[in-house]
Amino acid sequence: MPTEIVEIRGHLIDSLILPRVIDQIIDLGGRFRILQIDIGRQREDLSYARLEVEGEDQAALDAIQTGIKQQGAEITDEGDVELAPAPADGVFPEGFYVTTNLPTRVRVEGKWLQVENPRMDCAIRVDPAGGQVRTVRFPESRRGDLFVTGHTGVRVAAAERSLSRNIFEFMGSSVSSEKPKSAIIADIAEEMVKTKARDEEILLVLGPVVVHTGAAPHIVRLIELGYVDKLFSGNALAVHDMEQAIFGTSLGISLEEGLPTERGHQNHMRVVNAVRRVGGIRPAVESGLLAGGIMHACVKHGVDFLLAGSVRDDGPIPDVITDVVEAQLEMARRVRDVGLALMIGTMLHSVATANLLPARVKVVCVDINPAVVTKLLDRGSFQTIGLVSDAEPFLHELVAQLEEKAAL
Repeated sequence: MPTEIVEIRGHLIDSLILPRVIDQIIDLGGRFRILQIDIGRQREDLSYARLEVEGEDQAALDAIQTGIKQQGAEITDEGDVELAPAPADGVFPEGFYVTTNLPTRVRVEGKWLQVENPRMDCAIRVDPAGGQVRTVRFPESRRGDLFVTGHTGVRVAAAERSLSRNIFEFMGSSVSSEKPKSAIIADIAEEMVKTKARDEEILLVLGPVVVHTGAAPHIVRLIELGYVDKLFSGNALAVHDMEQAIFGTSLGISLEEGLPTERGHQNHMRVVNAVRRVGGIRPAVESGLLAGGIMHACVKHGVDFLLAGSVRDDGPIPDVITDVVEAQLEMARRVRDVGLALMIGTMLHSVATANLLPARVKVVCVDINPAVVTKLLDRGSFQTIGLVSDAEPFLHELVAQLEEKAAL
């Protein structure tokens, strides 16, 4: 039976790298033998393991190699990557390497090169002449571009736990509604402070439920405090936020009284018409039509917002990108300096954004529906936590925590 020698380095026990590699081998029908293992004596020391991996045949061994590489294993005496040209625009070559969101290197002409902009569900495009290696999505592929195929010459850095207590690792992917939320929210607030101190950006991904639950003033306050650099959402958030600012309603429901207003069901359509008439959100603010709310705060405080459309949009307003491919590519361009993403009350926008983020970006997902949190976390990593909570109480406490820190 074919065999391969692999090596693993890092915090093999604390970060569960070795158990994950072994699980992958067994799950794929392989066998292994530990040839050497050196465990660090102190927590900060790195460990090393050398394994002989066996598959039923070469195809099975190839599948095992592909799987364990994504867990951080490295093949000894590995050669250069195999490259193949794209056969047409928007198409990858057969057998292209499908990426994860973990830091990845590829070997080109004997040199290990870092892959730029690591993100999941992409291919790796290589420019041997220019030495550029980066992830691209289908729309970015052009006929003749060279892409990595197979698994030879690819190394993935496994996700490792921090040596200090970190809420993004301590809580893992649990989504229980019985978590001690105050302590978690305090840690999230602290991480937001640290993110800004590192000169990294904070991204908010919001659904219209933020407006419906009366939480919009908390988002405005976050913007005023300087904890929002970018905002991703759709037509609905912007429309209902502006409806609330202009009419005091959201989908015709008075946010002050919690009751339907007379002919209130018309309000969001009248808002769409008014904003289309003046030419967009910024002209609405500049003309005085829009004097409050989330979108007003974004314009006033220079928050970069991106609104991606869907088939169910009313209008939409002029600022919405209605081509989903264009929206996806633009979102990818705007997340490059993001260090923390806070996703609240939107499954589709949250999953879409998470797919674009490298593993280094910490993600918080908050939703009243546990299934939404679980769906996102199933595609996540050590850097993701989920909270089952209504948007308003979560944001209320988060703002209080940040205001308290600002007052110190």
